[in-house]
Amino acid sequence: MYENWKELEQSIIHCQKCKLCQNRTNIVFGTGNKEAKVMLIGEGPGADEDKEGIPFVGKAGQLMNKALTGLGLNREELYIANIVKCRPPSNRVPEQDEAQACLDYLRNQVVLVKPKIIVLLGSTALKNILGKEYGITSARGTWVEKKGIFYMPTWHPAALLRDENKKIEFWNDLKEVKKKLENLV
Repeated sequence: MYENWKELEQSIIHCQKCKLCQNRTNIVFGTGNKEAKVMLIGEGPGADEDKEGIPFVGKAGQLMNKALTGLGLNREELYIANIVKCRPPSNRVPEQDEAQACLDYLRNQVVLVKPKIIVLLGSTALKNILGKEYGITSARGTWVEKKGIFYMPTWHPAALLRDENKKIEFWNDLKEVKKKLENLV
């Protein structure tokens, strides 16, 4: 475990723990308020994120930003990261060994941020953080508390682009996050 952001960020710059490093343009470490009360965790970078080195800047990220703004949640006040820090080829789901290679970085980010709430965006984030026994369809929209952190599993914003019907559930899940945040403050 790294004690500060500088050490953690330095540790990942030349990471070669898995094969995803072979084709990356940038490591997509994370972004936002490093003392955020709310942290969002997605699956992994896409093409836009790999190009810019920032999570959730593509179409799915833009849709997520609209939802956050609509609820009065400022992206800059949150901390956003992914399970894997390098783009999987063709935006495929990260393989288990790839996720395992990055999870210590993510755990260290959580320790440094100390969020009260973590929003798990999609099945990959849910299964890697809370366990393989969870399914996104059944767990979505249901609070899970572990070690003093409240987890809200919801759809990945990319799923909303494929299925418009999920937008309302995503919106409602984020409304619950906002409500929980207001009750914790």
